[in-house]
Amino acid sequence: MTERFPPSDPPVTVVPDTAGQGDRPPPPRFAYDAHTWKEIAHLLANLPVSLVGFVYMVTMLFTGVGLTVTVIGFPVLAAGLMGARLLGRLERARARKLLGVRVEEPSRLPLRGTGGFWPRLWMAVTDPVGWRTVLYEVMRLPWGILTFTVTLTGLFVLWPVLPFLVRGLANADRAMVRGLLSPSDELERRIAELESDRGVVVDTAAADLRRIERDLHDGAQARLVNLAMGLGLAKEKLLEEPDVAAAMVEEAHGEVKLALQELRDLARGIHPAVLTDRGLDAALSSVASRCTVPVKVTVDLAERPAAAIEGIAYFTVSELLQNVSKHSAARSAAVDVWRAEGRLLIQVWDDGRGGASLDGGTGMRGLADRLGAVDGLFVVKSPEGGPTTVTAELPWRDRSGVLAEDTRAAKGAAASGRRWG
Repeated sequence: MTERFPPSDPPVTVVPDTAGQGDRPPPPRFAYDAHTWKEIAHLLANLPVSLVGFVYMVTMLFTGVGLTVTVIGFPVLAAGLMGARLLGRLERARARKLLGVRVEEPSRLPLRGTGGFWPRLWMAVTDPVGWRTVLYEVMRLPWGILTFTVTLTGLFVLWPVLPFLVRGLANADRAMVRGLLSPSDELERRIAELESDRGVVVDTAAADLRRIERDLHDGAQARLVNLAMGLGLAKEKLLEEPDVAAAMVEEAHGEVKLALQELRDLARGIHPAVLTDRGLDAALSSVASRCTVPVKVTVDLAERPAAAIEGIAYFTVSELLQNVSKHSAARSAAVDVWRAEGRLLIQVWDDGRGGASLDGGTGMRGLADRLGAVDGLFVVKSPEGGPTTVTAELPWRDRSGVLAEDTRAAKGAAASGRRWG
């Protein structure tokens, strides 16, 4: 079994905590240390920065809201809110550099997974992060005037107690940044992710339907048409040229076999029977047997996951092994499946030439999007020269709970049938 490399969080740069209080600066002192001078610089810069932000926000609001009576009003307002997001990013960077406030960046708007111009426009116009930044910048002008005046005056008149004044004003700044420029709460972020995932699922389902239709039209349907034509000609020649008719029937028999094989392959691509009957171990072994590279399959599961999770895992491994056959030039490969801490982990390894990436045109991006739509993860580690290790994570869902729900639904349907029958 290959060494497992489950994905982990990205490396975090540890910042020495000289104050011993996380992102809080040390308590104010009469000495003008580096922290105090950074806070003074931040407070003095509040006036010019807030003036720029205030002018931008007021201009954007008056222009966008005033033009909403026309067609171009909402696009202008959406563009203005996107610019507000950029100003918020700059303010967070300034606070992080001068005040030591570590505020995470808000998630990007999931515009790529939202279909159509108008849904994207509406998402941008109702962006809570953009509107909170607008409120922040509008509030900042009088605050910037106050902090600039007090700090500048204190440098010449109140310098013995200036560190205490500066610390109080800087703490108010920190509270504003945390309160208005922090990411949306977990519920808002989750809603945005679900809206994006829904678009991915819809697009994936539509692509699968188009693929099935294309395979039926170009494969089995074309063979069945040729079969019907061949049998028609054989029927005409049955009495006049029985030998020719027999040869044509033999050819038609071969076409029937090929059509049946294509239909079996198509059915296997939709949902293989071996997966339903025997689970991931047997299904993945069947996939590995069709790979052009020797594959070792190890499935370490005490029980089967829910059918939907099992199907996603099967098709993920199937797609990855197809990539191994077509692109890797590998001599051997391995598939490892196990469960850890409520997650189903899949690892596909090969000793090929490497260089695989999510943008390499091998379907990796599509797999990453599909797994992301169900709260999964997809990590590719493939240096040039190999080896390649692809690790996928899926949320674990118990099959027993799903089966119990299906059983209850079946009993309810049967009871309804008895009542109405």
